[in-house]
Amino acid sequence: MTTVIPMRTDHLLTLTQWLSPSYPVGAFAWSHGLERAIQRGDVSDADSLSDWLHAVLTDGAGRNDAILLCVAHGAADIAPVAELAVALAPSRERRMETVQQGAAFAATTRAVWGLDLPDMAYPVAVGRAAGLMGLPVVPTAQVWLQAFASNLIQAAQRLMPLGQTKGQHVLAGLNPICTQIGEAAAQSGLDDLGAATFAVDIASMQHESQSPRLFRS
Repeated sequence: MTTVIPMRTDHLLTLTQWLSPSYPVGAFAWSHGLERAIQRGDVSDADSLSDWLHAVLTDGAGRNDAILLCVAHGAADIAPVAELAVALAPSRERRMETVQQGAAFAATTRAVWGLDLPDMAYPVAVGRAAGLMGLPVVPTAQVWLQAFASNLIQAAQRLMPLGQTKGQHVLAGLNPICTQIGEAAAQSGLDDLGAATFAVDIASMQHESQSPRLFRS
C-alpha cells in the first residue's frame, strides 16, 4: 500500500520548475519517433495521437522511465540504474534523447541547487535529484509522465493540424494514466521493466534517415 506523503509547497515549486518547458534540457528538440509516425500516417489527428501516447505511457518508455525514476529516487548505488537506463534505449536517437536531456538537466540542477548529480539518463537524473532534495517519489513520477506527454503533444502541434485546445484535451485525457503509472512505478523494481511498443521503437529507428525533419528523434 502506498503511503501518501503531503508535498510541501517548496517541493511542489521545485518539481514544477524542473519539469517546466522553460527548464533548459532541450526537450523541444525531440519527438521520440513521433515525427516519423506522423509522416507515415500512423498519427494524423487528436484521437490517433491520444492512442499513440497512451501506448507510449502504458507499454513503452513512459512506464519504464517512471520505474527508473522511482528506483533512482532511493537507490544506494545509482550507477547500475543509470547504465541500465541507457542500455534500454532501442535506437541511437532515443539513446541521445535520454542521455543529452539528462546531462542538461544534471548540469543546470548542479549549478542551481549544488547537488552531487552526475550526468545520467534523463529519468534517472530527475529521480536522483528528487531523492536528494527530499521530494516525494509518487508525485515526482506523475508530473514527470505528464511533462513527457505534454512535450510530445507540443511536437505534434508543430507537425500536423492540432490546435491548442485539442492538444490540451488530449493531455487531460492522459492525466489519469499518468496518475496510475506513477503510483504503480513507486511500488515497482528493475525486474518489472519491460516494453511492447514495437511501432514506436521502429519509428524511432526509421527517423534517423527521414528527410526533411524538424526533430532530433
